[in-house]
Amino acid sequence: MLELEIPGFGTVRAEHLVSDFTGTLAVDGKLLSGVEERLAALAKFLKIHVVTSDTLGVVRSEMKGLPCVLHVLAGTNHDVQKEEYARKLDPAKVIAIGNGKNDRRMLKAARIGIAVSGGEGCAVDALLNADIHARSVGEGLDLLMHTERMKATLRF
Repeated sequence: MLELEIPGFGTVRAEHLVSDFTGTLAVDGKLLSGVEERLAALAKFLKIHVVTSDTLGVVRSEMKGLPCVLHVLAGTNHDVQKEEYARKLDPAKVIAIGNGKNDRRMLKAARIGIAVSGGEGCAVDALLNADIHARSVGEGLDLLMHTERMKATLRF
C-alpha cells in the first residue's frame, strides 16, 4: 500500500496502480525504457493493472513476465470500461496513469490521476481530468516511489 497525507488534498491509501499501455507504458507497441524496472519496484507495494485497448495487439508479449494483471478491452466505449475497471477496485484505492482520450474517465475516477506525455502525446481530455501531468511515464511512475514529489505537487 502507498499511504500519504497531502495537506489540503487529504489522505491517500492506494492499493492499486491502473495503467494504460499504448502511448503510456509503450510507444509504437514497445515498452519504454525503464518501465519494466519501475513496475517491478512498484509491485512490492501496489497491485499493478494494465487496462488497454491494445491498439497494436502486442501487450501480452511486451508485458510477459511482469508483475501485473492484464485486461484487454473488447467492443466499444473503452473510456467507460476503463472507468468501470477502476471503480470495481474502489477508486479511493486507485492511482491511474494514462495519456489518451479513452483514459480520461479512469483518471478522473481514481484517487490520483496522472496524465503523461511522451512519444504519442497526451490528449487534452486526459490532461483536464487528471490531478497531475508528468512529462513522461518514467516521471509519473517515479512520483509513486518518491512520494514527497507528489505531495509537493498536490498540496494546497
